[in-house]
Amino acid sequence: MTEADNEDQKFLLPEQIAPDESVYDTDYNTGQDNIQLLGLDIHNPVFFISAAAILTFALGTLVFPAQASALLIGAKDWTLLHFDWFFVITTNIVFLFCLFVGLSPLGRIRLGGPEAKPEFSTKSWLSMLFSAGVGIGMIFYGAAEPMAYYTDWFGTPLDAAPLTEEARRLAFSATIFHWGVTPWAVYAVVGLALAFFTFNKGLPLTIRSAFYPLLGERVWGWPGHIIDLLAVLATLFGLATSLGLGAKQAASGLHFLFGVENSLTTQVILIMGITSMAIFSVVRGLDGGVKVLSNINIVIAIGLLIFVIIAGPTGDILKSYGKNAIGYVLDTPRLSNWIGREDKEWFHGWTTFYWAWWISWSPFVGMFIARVSKGRTIREFLSAVMIVPVVISIIWFSSFGVTALDQIDRNVGDLPNGISEVSLVLFQMLENLPFAEVSMFVAIVLLIVFFVTSSDSGSLVIDSITAGGKLHAPAPQRIFWATMEGLVAIVLLAGGGSVALSSLQAGAITAGLPFTLVLLACCVSLYRGLRTEAPKRR
Repeated sequence: MTEADNEDQKFLLPEQIAPDESVYDTDYNTGQDNIQLLGLDIHNPVFFISAAAILTFALGTLVFPAQASALLIGAKDWTLLHFDWFFVITTNIVFLFCLFVGLSPLGRIRLGGPEAKPEFSTKSWLSMLFSAGVGIGMIFYGAAEPMAYYTDWFGTPLDAAPLTEEARRLAFSATIFHWGVTPWAVYAVVGLALAFFTFNKGLPLTIRSAFYPLLGERVWGWPGHIIDLLAVLATLFGLATSLGLGAKQAASGLHFLFGVENSLTTQVILIMGITSMAIFSVVRGLDGGVKVLSNINIVIAIGLLIFVIIAGPTGDILKSYGKNAIGYVLDTPRLSNWIGREDKEWFHGWTTFYWAWWISWSPFVGMFIARVSKGRTIREFLSAVMIVPVVISIIWFSSFGVTALDQIDRNVGDLPNGISEVSLVLFQMLENLPFAEVSMFVAIVLLIVFFVTSSDSGSLVIDSITAGGKLHAPAPQRIFWATMEGLVAIVLLAGGGSVALSSLQAGAITAGLPFTLVLLACCVSLYRGLRTEAPKRR
């Protein structure tokens, strides 16, 4: 053991524990602040403060929608103006940290100990990662995002001239950049920290546990309460953003296919109906609900993807995979730079929003990934969480994006007229392919199933945090948080009015900013915790 290792070990151990013993093996009564109320197992004060804050926000937004919308969008604009650099630097640091850990000897550490075995098959594991992490977003933006960048709907990446070959290349490079290895590193570091401290060190599965090396016993007091509160609020607003986007697109699809009025009422009814399905799933738990739905998601998504590849410009789609992968690698350094950008409006509206959205989702997806990843080595974990999604993103966005851009170039259908509404692009593209009505119906079903999966898995995570890290809190508690997610999505849509999309984005960006600090501290804490395992392995 080196002197540096000794220093780390001393930092992590209280005086009363022998030097060869881990502090995390101590049996902490982390539920000592829990109270039993109306059949609930509530962690005080995290549950009460977070519930009160969310209910106050919902009530205030419904009573004063115009003022709430102005406040949200004002907070978003202020955050983008002053902290765009902070989001970019944070995501870059987190990516480099994950790369270092994965390639170092620390990557051989197994989550749960040397003898731990995976609880889920690789297929189910990857399905749950995909469904919880990016499902709704990839459906919503699959065709729309490359088209928006190519046609200058809201600026072009790096100020490229629209409808040119450069704009086409950057349309795919920027889209894959927003869904590729950099943002997934954000999920990975939170998920790895929670899995390591829970399965290897015996701490409860809650965000505060990842900060024990930095805070010590204070992690069970107010510093830990604040971390968990930020995690709950960031998660809820991140989920509400996705659920709101999903409702808008599902309503657009129903209008496009069946003539159902695409109104706020329709969107609210959709959210209420799908939240009800999510409640049913969340009561069934991880195995009976989330895993089953995730496997269904993957089958439907692969079916829709294969259909688009075959029915679209197949040759161009297949050739685009390698070309877009190379473009992504070459353009990522420029897209990661925040200094002297001439495309400020595009940079703020897309990249900064995406980074804030991913960060606000990281407590939820990170905890969910941790919960299903016991038995994997750190290297296996990071490879799956960071590399597999990049491959999926390249295939998915290339297939849908090339098909949409091909229709624009050939002046087919409505897409050459530009984007009237982002949520309509997918259906306008499918309309010009064979079996249009069937494929559009399948897309709506896929969107709804993704919607349910995100909501129920998010409810399980928030429930765990507000129950002090317990994995099996009472069913009424899960129902409460699933209902809260739907309620926040509804009030963001209602409060946003004609600028509902901006209100959804504002909620994610504003909630993501404070959690960015938590994310950076998480990297430091995780490294110090991993160092305690290295001497044992050597």
